[in-house]
Amino acid sequence: MAADMEVVGLILEENTERLNKTVSVLKSEYTTIRAGRANPHVLDKVQVDYYGQMTPISQVGNMSVQEGRCLVIAPWDKSTLKNVEKAILAANIGLTPTNDGTVIRLVFPELTEERRKEIVKQVKRMAEDSKVAARNIRRDTLDKLKKMNKNKELTDDEYTGFETDVDKEVNKAIEAIDKASSEKEKDIMTV
Repeated sequence: MAADMEVVGLILEENTERLNKTVSVLKSEYTTIRAGRANPHVLDKVQVDYYGQMTPISQVGNMSVQEGRCLVIAPWDKSTLKNVEKAILAANIGLTPTNDGTVIRLVFPELTEERRKEIVKQVKRMAEDSKVAARNIRRDTLDKLKKMNKNKELTDDEYTGFETDVDKEVNKAIEAIDKASSEKEKDIMTV
């Protein structure tokens, strides 16, 4: 039975890791959503052709926020300005870069009430997708435990106890998803 408990421990550990990853992926996706204020994380997925190598934009220069609505990108090598500008345009993030020969400026426009509501819907949709993923993780974990129960590797009581543990972990992840979602909604709706 000791070997079986080791297997159960690994199953439960994998469950927790997958749930934590689901929550962290959602949070990182939320950082890339524009909320009307300049946010360098909007550019997290932008890759620049930097001397023939695709490089994250954050590694080709300094990024700073000016006056709350303007993001300034100052590449370390001024010859890469055109490539940085092209990469931002190709990323299709809804912002048009302004190149003045030394830095690139991205001005974040004020969001309309209608646009804020659209973004909130997107945030809720992303949260719901994450909840579905968490429930799928629960299903997968419980299927593995049911199989062990069916093969007499676990007693019914042990299975029920582990099922409760899995449910607690999933509920904790769903609470974290709800919290992240409501914080992002509040952030977006704040003018």
